[in-house]
Amino acid sequence: MGKHEKFSPKAVANKIKSKGLQKLRWYCQMCQKQCRDQNGFKCHTTSEAHQRQLLLFGENPNQFLGSFSGEFETGFMDILRRQYGTRRVAANQVYQEYIKHKDHIHMNSTKWMTLTGFCMHLGKAGKAVVDETEKGWFIKYIERDPEEIRRQETLRKREKVELDDEERIQKYVTDQVDRALDETTPVAPEFSELQRNEDEKVAFTFAPAIKREEVDPADPSIPSTSGQLPSSSQEFKVPLKFNALQIAAAQSRASSTSRAHSVAKSTTSSVSVGKRKSALEEIKEEEERRKRQKELQVERKDYWLCKNIIVKVITDRLGPDFHKRKGVVKDVLDRHTALVQILDSDRVVKLDDVHVQTVLPAIGRAVMVVNGAYRGEEATLESIDEARGSTIIRLTTGSSKGQTVKGVKYEDISKLVA
Repeated sequence: MGKHEKFSPKAVANKIKSKGLQKLRWYCQMCQKQCRDQNGFKCHTTSEAHQRQLLLFGENPNQFLGSFSGEFETGFMDILRRQYGTRRVAANQVYQEYIKHKDHIHMNSTKWMTLTGFCMHLGKAGKAVVDETEKGWFIKYIERDPEEIRRQETLRKREKVELDDEERIQKYVTDQVDRALDETTPVAPEFSELQRNEDEKVAFTFAPAIKREEVDPADPSIPSTSGQLPSSSQEFKVPLKFNALQIAAAQSRASSTSRAHSVAKSTTSSVSVGKRKSALEEIKEEEERRKRQKELQVERKDYWLCKNIIVKVITDRLGPDFHKRKGVVKDVLDRHTALVQILDSDRVVKLDDVHVQTVLPAIGRAVMVVNGAYRGEEATLESIDEARGSTIIRLTTGSSKGQTVKGVKYEDISKLVA
C-alpha cells in the first residue's frame, strides 16, 4: 500500500501521531524508523528493506555497534559539558536531556545495555568522575581542553577580584556608618575608684575667688549695674569707681564670647550632619551599584553566539590557517554552533562556541551585547577597565537607548560588523 498524498487529511493525521518520542521497543536503529505500535513494528521487521539492513549488520556487526556507541557517547558528553560543565549531576538527568531529541541514538543499539554500564565505562576511561549513591549514579565532567581550562581559570580570577572589591567596599561603608553613629551617640563618662596609699595625704585646691573692693552704694558717681554684670566665667576685677563706657565695654566682650561659643557649636553640629549625610549617600550609591550588577546577571544564558559579530578562533584543531584568525558570524545553526567566515578570505567554517571568543573593538566603536540583560542590543564602547576585566558601554538601540551600563564583562560584548 502506497503512502498517502502530501498534506492530505490522512497524511496530516499520521504526522500528528508520529510527533514526539515513541516507545523505544518499537524503534529500529538500523532503519532509523519509529513504529507506533506492536503491529507496525512486526510488519516492519518482516519487510524487505529491514531484511537487507540485517544482512548488512550481519556482515560487520562490530563496525555498526562501534559507530552507534561512539555517536551516543559523543552526544551524551556534549550535553554534560555544555549544560552542566564541571558540576556534579545525576547521570539519569543528563540522559533525560539527551533523549529529548527525536533522532537520538538509542542505548539499546549500543554496546552498553544499561545506563549503569555506560557510567562505569566513563569512569574507567577517565572522562568523568563517577560515584554511586543511594539516589543513583552521579557523574562530573573532567575538562581536558587546555584552552577551556585557561579560560575558566581566568574567569575564576576575575570573580575573585570582584568579590574582594565588594568586600572592601562593604567594609568601608560599614566603617562610615559606625563612625556616623559614634558622632551622634553621646558617650557616657566612665568613673574609676579612688586609689591612694594610707600614708598619703589628700589635698584639695580651689580656684582663687575674685576680690572685689567694697563700693559705697550711696556714691552718686557710680551708676546702677544690677543685672548687667558679666557672667562668672569672665574673670576680671571691678574697679571701685568706673563709668558707663567701661560697663558697656565689659558687656560687649561678654556678648561676643557667648556668640563665639554658639557659632562654634553650630559649626560642629553642621559638620557632624554633613558627615552623616555623606555616609548615607555612599550607602545609596553602593546599593545602586549592586542593583545594576544584578540587572546585568539577569537572563544570562550558556550560549552567546549572534549574527553579524566578529569573533576570534582560539582552537588549533583546524590548523595554523585558522588559529587566532578573526571571522564574522554569518549564521547561527543552533545555540552553540555557528557558521563563521574568516576575514580577508571566502572560507566558511562551522565552529562551536567554545572554540571562539568575543573581540573588543577600539573605544568609541560599535559593539553588540551577546549575553545578559541587554542581549541582542547594540551599544558603543565607552571605556575598558583592565584590572577588573569589565567595560562601560552606552546603549544605542532598544528601550534603554542612551543609558550607560557599567561593569559589563569582556565575554558579554563583541565587536559589530561595520
